[in-house]
Amino acid sequence: MMVAMPTGKQPAGPFTPRDFQLVLLRRMADHNPGPVEDARRELGASVADLREANRRWQAMLRSPRSRSAAARYRSVLGEPESVASRRIGDLECEARRWALPLWPDLRFEVLVADKGVVWNEWLVRAPGAPGPELRTLDDLTPWSCTVDEAARAFAPARPLQGSAPTRWGLAFTAPDRDGVRHEVVAEFTWGLLQRTAVGG
Repeated sequence: MMVAMPTGKQPAGPFTPRDFQLVLLRRMADHNPGPVEDARRELGASVADLREANRRWQAMLRSPRSRSAAARYRSVLGEPESVASRRIGDLECEARRWALPLWPDLRFEVLVADKGVVWNEWLVRAPGAPGPELRTLDDLTPWSCTVDEAARAFAPARPLQGSAPTRWGLAFTAPDRDGVRHEVVAEFTWGLLQRTAVGG
């Protein structure tokens, strides 16, 4: 008797927090392949896993049946670790935060406004976790700080438009180890510092 063999790809399993961390890493890999490779191995993922997670995430974003961004994060990451009301200018929103194993001192924060609209999504310092000491250019190493930490340390900082929805930029002045001040452009992905460009 002939037995029918399955054809085509097997259905993909649920999109997990591990997959989501791979999505974050995929965007960061454009700037910092070294740390991304280390983090990928820590997750036990291959380069193909990284690409597949990103492909599935993009498909979820573009699907005509896609749920709201707020609902999508809850579906993938589970219930938030914390939820708090937040007011930013005239905007009333809810800050939802999740822990991610790759960055134990950070939290993934999603700011949700009225009707479930996501206003911002990035990594921030976890409550109670010690922040970095940012005094000179030498302290601005990849993955060392978040957008708000750099903006506070080197105020006044001017926000710059990023090259993609998950990227941000800051322009500010910062001293080198000899105290000479330089113009700096810092680039962030998902809220985490990736690289700096130093001018005169």
